[in-house]
Amino acid sequence: MKQLTSFLLVFGALLTTAAAAQAQDAPGQTKAAQQDNQRELQNTDQFVMQNGSVVKRSGNQTTGLSQNVRLPNGTKVNVKSGIVELPGGKITTLKEGDYVRSDGSIVYATPQSAAAARGETAPADAKFGSIDQGAVPSTAEADQRIADLGRRVDLMAQKLQLLNQKITLLSQGHPKLPDTSQLDGQIKALDEQLRNVK
Repeated sequence: MKQLTSFLLVFGALLTTAAAAQAQDAPGQTKAAQQDNQRELQNTDQFVMQNGSVVKRSGNQTTGLSQNVRLPNGTKVNVKSGIVELPGGKITTLKEGDYVRSDGSIVYATPQSAAAARGETAPADAKFGSIDQGAVPSTAEADQRIADLGRRVDLMAQKLQLLNQKITLLSQGHPKLPDTSQLDGQIKALDEQLRNVK
């Protein structure tokens, strides 16, 4: 009899734990519904704030949603309010035209909604700037850039060494401060060289 009671207690605890885990994953959604959402999700799908609620856009078709969405990366989208919770815990609210991609990244429709997501304000006449993709540098240009960066690092190391020498001289505790003009001149020359390196 005691074994049966113990078995029932353990079994009941397991059922309670499993139910709690399922409820914690996504309020209002069963694991089966979550899996259906993820199975139906295409790489090009977007979850767009449209007329005050979030709809799923696949190509040119939009579909109303009745359940909140949890993306494979853990991003959660509340379809009624447009509140988006990112995997790291950051929460933002979609504005009209904003959307969440299937990978969990957010695209803002206006500079104002992008600024609001950062907790800032943007002027009413603000426009998105164009993105300069730039040309891909040639191997020779990349090699030159690396050489320039190496030269900057060398110059900064020399400057650091001179500054340490100056600190050592000034911290010796002599009543009369030592003459550091020679070190100051060398530091100034290094600063000029650093300005000239691209």
